[in-house]
Amino acid sequence: MKRFHLKLKLQFESMPKTTELGSKKELKSMPFITYLSGLLTAQMLSDDQLISGVEIRCEEKGRCPSTCHLCRRPGKEQLSPTPVLLEINRVVPLYTLIQDNGTKEAFKSALMSFYWCSGKGDVIDDWCRCDLSAFDASGLPNCSPLPQPVLRLSPTVEPSSTVVSLEWVDVQPAIGTKVSDYILQHKKVDEYTDTDLYTGEFLSFADDLLSGLGTSCVAAGRSHGEIPEVSIYSVIFKCLEPDGLYKFTLYAVDTRGRHSELSTVTLRTACPLVDDNKAEEIADKIYNLYNGYTSGKEQQTAYNTLMEVSASMLFRVQHHYNSHYEKFGDFVWRSEDELGPRKAHLILRRLERVSNHCSNLLRSPYIQSRVDTVPYLFCRSEEVRPAGMVWYSILKDTRITCEEKMVSMPRNTYGESKGR
Repeated sequence: MKRFHLKLKLQFESMPKTTELGSKKELKSMPFITYLSGLLTAQMLSDDQLISGVEIRCEEKGRCPSTCHLCRRPGKEQLSPTPVLLEINRVVPLYTLIQDNGTKEAFKSALMSFYWCSGKGDVIDDWCRCDLSAFDASGLPNCSPLPQPVLRLSPTVEPSSTVVSLEWVDVQPAIGTKVSDYILQHKKVDEYTDTDLYTGEFLSFADDLLSGLGTSCVAAGRSHGEIPEVSIYSVIFKCLEPDGLYKFTLYAVDTRGRHSELSTVTLRTACPLVDDNKAEEIADKIYNLYNGYTSGKEQQTAYNTLMEVSASMLFRVQHHYNSHYEKFGDFVWRSEDELGPRKAHLILRRLERVSNHCSNLLRSPYIQSRVDTVPYLFCRSEEVRPAGMVWYSILKDTRITCEEKMVSMPRNTYGESKGR
């Protein structure tokens, strides 16, 4: 159970008091310590009737008056108008400051209702019993808020050209609504796709991923943060397209079927892997085929070679060709001259698929390739969730078995000089 605490630090320079002047009231200022002394005189703060949970400590801001026995120190008893700092330095639940048991329980119940049930229901064990007025238009109780999950990139897995790992912290509170599932949507977004018509793919974390019924290209995991009671869910996508713009959307579903607000992450995968040495060899081969008289067979060989490589490799072939042989005519001009406008157009239009970001990187003087091996969690549910009963199952209570697996993540390294 979450408890409410109060910690106050107060510094008073003066307290107002009211004096009667004829029919008018005039506010005058008085030192707070004088006000405190008056309370002491009236036995409201006497030693045997101190308010439970409140400790008063005075610190000198000059000198304390002799009337404050809490601040009395040898040689420090001269009268002084200088204010005194008072602190409430003991942290306790608010309702423990109330002496009457009935009032204390009512105050505790009100605080719990306000914090966990939006003030529209009562806390019963670890859930909220909503008032009759706390139902939404669909007839579902909504006094207990369903928090919005925050989708983010996993800090331990750097995205590559085909692999992206996402994670979020479980939003199920200690008291109140119970999360049944998380729904994750992912889709590729580009200028050729109507984002309103193309909805992408929806994946249920419980029914598709933990159950193992989903694709092998997506794996689910569950771990714990710094606090053992906090669960962190993760999903790793292993078959994305390089240099693609993807939009990932997540929302939570509770046991009554309510949906939380959406959380979205949009990112572009890394540039496709290129073999720079092979790209340079192909550039040399194309130059030799274009050089001198080009027969029909040589034209077809050059055309087939350039059409078989990926768009990124073609971009890199063009870069190497122009770097070494531009003095004999650049790649575009020679291709149109040797292969004809139609075939050259079919080849060169593929370069448009390369994004501006990747085209800038592919112009780097040197590109090296490497393959990183990164661990990830692969979790499966130990139980079968009954069909049609998803809303009545609590995801956090699902028994799962996890194992650590490895995924290979090829990457390009771009630089001004060859690395060692």
